[in-house]
Amino acid sequence: MLSTQNLPCCTVILLVLFKLAHAQYEHLGYPPGYPEPEQEQYTAPQLAPDTPRIQLRLAGDKRKHNEGRVEVFYNNEWGTVCDDDFTIHAAQVVCRELGYLEAVSWSPSSKYGKGEGPIWFDNLHCTGKEKTLALCPSNGIGVSDCKHSEDVGVVCSDKRIPGFKFVNTLPNHVESLDIQVEDVRIRAILSSYRKRIPVTEGYVEVKDGGKWKQICNTEWTQFNGRVICGMFGFPGERKYNARVYKMFARRRKPTYWDYSVNCTGNEAHLSSCKLGQATSLKSNETCTGGLPVVVSCVPGRAFAPTPMTGFRKAFRQEQPLVRLRGGAIVGEGRVEVLKNGEWGTICDDNWNLLSATVVCRELGFGTAKEALSGGRLGQGMGPVHMNEVECSGFEKSITECFFNKEALGCSHEEDAAVRCNVPAMGFQERLRLSGGRNPYEGRVEVLMERNGSLVWGTVCSDGWGTMEAMVVCRQLGLGFASNAFQETWYWPGQVGADAVVMSGVRCSGTEMSLSHCLHHGAHLSCPKGGGRNAAGVSCSETAPDLVLNPQVVEQTTYMEDRPMFMLQCAYEENCLSSTSSQVPANSYRRLLRFSSQIHNNGQSDFRPKAGRHSWVWHDCHRHYHSMEVFTIYDLFSLNGTKVAEGHKASFCLEDSECDEGIEKRYECANFGEQGITVGCWDTYRHDIDCQWIDITELKPGDYIFQIIINPNYEVPESDYSNNIMKCRCRYDGHRVWMYSCHNGGSLSTETEQTFPGLLNNQVTHR
Repeated sequence: MLSTQNLPCCTVILLVLFKLAHAQYEHLGYPPGYPEPEQEQYTAPQLAPDTPRIQLRLAGDKRKHNEGRVEVFYNNEWGTVCDDDFTIHAAQVVCRELGYLEAVSWSPSSKYGKGEGPIWFDNLHCTGKEKTLALCPSNGIGVSDCKHSEDVGVVCSDKRIPGFKFVNTLPNHVESLDIQVEDVRIRAILSSYRKRIPVTEGYVEVKDGGKWKQICNTEWTQFNGRVICGMFGFPGERKYNARVYKMFARRRKPTYWDYSVNCTGNEAHLSSCKLGQATSLKSNETCTGGLPVVVSCVPGRAFAPTPMTGFRKAFRQEQPLVRLRGGAIVGEGRVEVLKNGEWGTICDDNWNLLSATVVCRELGFGTAKEALSGGRLGQGMGPVHMNEVECSGFEKSITECFFNKEALGCSHEEDAAVRCNVPAMGFQERLRLSGGRNPYEGRVEVLMERNGSLVWGTVCSDGWGTMEAMVVCRQLGLGFASNAFQETWYWPGQVGADAVVMSGVRCSGTEMSLSHCLHHGAHLSCPKGGGRNAAGVSCSETAPDLVLNPQVVEQTTYMEDRPMFMLQCAYEENCLSSTSSQVPANSYRRLLRFSSQIHNNGQSDFRPKAGRHSWVWHDCHRHYHSMEVFTIYDLFSLNGTKVAEGHKASFCLEDSECDEGIEKRYECANFGEQGITVGCWDTYRHDIDCQWIDITELKPGDYIFQIIINPNYEVPESDYSNNIMKCRCRYDGHRVWMYSCHNGGSLSTETEQTFPGLLNNQVTHR
């Protein structure tokens, strides 16, 4: 290193300024997708003989395995740490002592519940560089004036320190320690399983001290296997052929980990299990009377290994009792349950990882990574069916768990959600975004087989739209699409990947991978070619979610006869039936009128796709229209034939009203910004132009009334299934009634099938 003594004064000042500037941004880290800096390798701390020997663990009401109340084992007793003077530097010491790369945050006031026993540390003053919490200055071990209501908790990073080696300094109390290893995997051993994706069977291996090691199966239980399968995204475990693995173990000498594993079966991750007894190895380094642990997991139907594809297609799925809505990727979303034929949400009171895991396993995923509260993945509609849910963890369905039937007063602001562990399918490796300014945008490049070898290439942008972009963002784990691009000349992609390798792509929006969408086979068709005209996307972690209020439509419907001379603006906007062009100016049109109230229940504002420069001024209505087609109104006969229609050709989007505490942000007047804020709604009153269906030629009878918002998927949303609303409609020639109004996806399949028309708005309008 350069000595600063010989450098000019100004150079020294510049070096100091550089270090300060670097430190200022160091905590931000690198965005996902960018190469991380080289990590230091773990070395076991060399402690002075007089250093107090302690052991740490994370406990309490955890949300993830890498967070919890800090507990310290000292003097043969577990105790806690007080939050007085605790800082992120102390959290750093805790996390690194537990083998995690760094601390993310810390929480005071017993966020993870009150602990028991002595409060071993109070007024800790760590620098963050100490090798153990016992070396941080404090009042002294056991000297404290705190109560357990001040117990501190920490959140550590997911990543472990490379080469981390668990050292047990307290051999008599291993059964009360959490498992701390660098990494865990299922390694396929048999050739028939090596080729399968996902890997469902093989040795359970832990990485400790930078080396992969097997676990001795002498004290292995089915509960341990259940946890391993769950953390890799599988709902259950099955038996396997033990004889084959015995033969394999004789041929190749395993390397065993020093400890056994002790799980209850309810843990979401191996790190939450307790350490078992030390493994007793024979002189030839094989475990006494045992072999390496093998697990064989059962994948959920959506992840069945490729050889079973035919069986999966033939399987008839029953109506589920639970579903996830509003999540960006497979295995995450707001939890909704079906009760009395109607879908509703779960209140987040007492919502925890145990209950979330029951939901995940029920849906064919593994254990829960996260139990989310406070409507974090958007708010639902309809009733709140369950509150104060308590599960043992072994229930087959969340509907079997105990819940408080008397508890009322939960709003959708408290909707519970989950993020589940899903199997590693390798989808992310077959797709990349290239040339963007950040990892969330770029030209779409796919890995395809061409002439017997795998090559990277572009996707033809003909017909490329929001649904296809949604699948790309999901496949890469980047959330929702915020834009779909049919030109990418401004993004220099990988030069060797300019050729088109995929064309004719059409997605429904629910696929896990772009290759699952409809697309041309070997015979590509792309008139404009790839390169500058290739498909591109930008992704976002959040998205809006527009939902109509069915009660408002039901309560405001009426009929009006209006003379043609008062409908000139509407006529210009094609808001009347096609026969209106052949009638005299003094004739009347009969209009079915109603109000519509459109809520944004998502996680980000709904903004029009078109920029202000391309909005259209409508002189008749005296405002700018920011979307060409925003809503479609249709009337169907009971056999599903369209008999009348109306539409708002284009819309002025603004916040009419908002939930308490939320400010309006969008207003059409004076060429203002247009959109709908999260937690606000845009009301189109029954008495404004085009808020109707022209029913002049309609015969009396029973009909189905249908509204679709954002029908061309111009603006990405987290959930398109609820963009449709249907009502039963009775017209007797003099009066009109609307009843049984409901949003798409809010009723059971059986009930929904009694309403003709679309089941949801998953239909291509392009």
